[in-house]
Amino acid sequence: MKNQAKWHYLLFAAFAATGYASSVRAEYVEPNIQHAPYGEVKVVVPMTSDDPAVWLFRLRNVGNGIKATGGLGGSMQVKIVLYGAGVKLLSQPLDPKVKEAIDAARAAGAQFNVCNVTLKGMKLDWHALYGLQEGDIVPSGFAEVGWLASRGWAVDPAN
Repeated sequence: MKNQAKWHYLLFAAFAATGYASSVRAEYVEPNIQHAPYGEVKVVVPMTSDDPAVWLFRLRNVGNGIKATGGLGGSMQVKIVLYGAGVKLLSQPLDPKVKEAIDAARAAGAQFNVCNVTLKGMKLDWHALYGLQEGDIVPSGFAEVGWLASRGWAVDPAN
């Protein structure tokens, strides 16, 4: 009898919670954000993933960051350092969404750097990588991230 009462209570609680949750509706309200001007912000974005969803997410973050700092009296310098599997981001043929995101990041001022160690290891011709110039190649992507961090650049930890 006690077990049956517990089951009735659990079923009622589940039903009530489901009904209540579906009737609740949230609407976005523009926040009134108070923030000091950003000034100059420098961020290095290591890219080591070969997942296009990760690429699009990270490139969208870059654009949002550049826009936000500019909107609050600052500027953002971004270096996207590709090494390991991340070099595939610039491999052609590109998915149209990925190409659009790369172009948008470049247009916003982001700079792409590619690891020479990875190019050698993967036997890639840098000429075949989308929009890459010889001056965009760094000796080591991993070392470049560390070097920039030691000179005051924030390192985006997401990858």
